[in-house]
Amino acid sequence: MNLTELGYVAGWRLIRALPGPVAAAAFRVGADRAHRRRGAGTARLAGNLRRVVGPDLPEAELDELVRQGLRSYARYWLEAFRLPSRSRAQILAGFRLTHGQDQLAADVATGRGAVVALPHAGNWDAAGAWVAAQGWPITTVAERLRPEAVYERFLAFRQGLGMEILPTHGGPRPAFDVLVDRVRAGHVVPLLADRDLSARGVEVTFFGGRTRMPPGPALLALRTGAPLYVASMWYEPDAPCASIEGPLELPDPASGPLDQRTRLLTQRIADGLAAGIARHPEDWHMLQRMWLDQAAAPATRRPSVPSGPV
Repeated sequence: MNLTELGYVAGWRLIRALPGPVAAAAFRVGADRAHRRRGAGTARLAGNLRRVVGPDLPEAELDELVRQGLRSYARYWLEAFRLPSRSRAQILAGFRLTHGQDQLAADVATGRGAVVALPHAGNWDAAGAWVAAQGWPITTVAERLRPEAVYERFLAFRQGLGMEILPTHGGPRPAFDVLVDRVRAGHVVPLLADRDLSARGVEVTFFGGRTRMPPGPALLALRTGAPLYVASMWYEPDAPCASIEGPLELPDPASGPLDQRTRLLTQRIADGLAAGIARHPEDWHMLQRMWLDQAAAPATRRPSVPSGPV
C-alpha cells in the first residue's frame, strides 16, 4: 500500500470516527491554509472564478470567493469520507433535489431513463447516493486512477452507495455501449460535463471564452432519445442541493449530421451549466485549467469522479 492509498484509507476510516463538528472544523482549517499558501490549484481556481464573475468584481471580493470555494471543496471531501457510514434514511434526508424530482421519477417509472449533465460542483456523490436510495437504478463512469488500488477503493466506495460504475476504458465492453443499454433499461445516467480539454472534447463558448466539453451526454441522448437534463449543484448550510432543468430540446435528425447535432446540443449543455455555476460560483470546484487560452500549468487534480451522479 503506497502513501496515496494510505491517505484515502485514513480518510475513510479516521474521519468517520471524529465527531462531525470536529471534522468540519479541521477541514475548514485545511481549506483556509490552502487559501493562504496560494498554491497552483488555488491560483487556478481564482482565474476560473474571475471568468465567471467578470472583470468588475473587486480583487478583495474575488479573494473571499476563492476562500469560500476552497471551503466548499473541502466540505465535499469531508462529506465523501463520511458518506459510507450513513444510513439510507440519513442519505435521503441529507440531500435535496429542489426541482426535477417528479420528472426523474417519471422517467424511471416509464422506462425512458434519463441523462443528466453535471458540473464539478456541490456534492455529486451525495446526489448519486440519494438517487440510489430512492430505489432508482443509476449508472455512471469513472476514470481509472493510478495507482490502481486507489481506483479500486473509489470504485468500491461508490458501488457501496448503490451506483453502478463503469471504467472509462479497460472494461469488457466500451462504456458508451453499456450506457446506451442502461438508459434504454430506464436508468438514470449522470455524467460530468463541464470539462474535456482532450482532442475528443467538443469546442463550446463558456462564460465568453472557448473551451471543450465532453460529447458523451449529448451523444447518449441523441442515440437513445432519452430526456437530457442539466444540473445545477450547490451547498446550503445544512445540506448539498441540486436542481435539474430540461429536458433539453434534441436537434432533429434531419437538421444535420451527427457531429453537427452533437456540437449544438453540447453548447446547450454548456449554457445550462454556466447558468447554474453563475448562481453559485463558490461551489464550483474547478481547480484545473478550464479554457483553451489559459496557460497549461500544473494544478490540483481532483481524483476521478463518476462522470457523475446527479
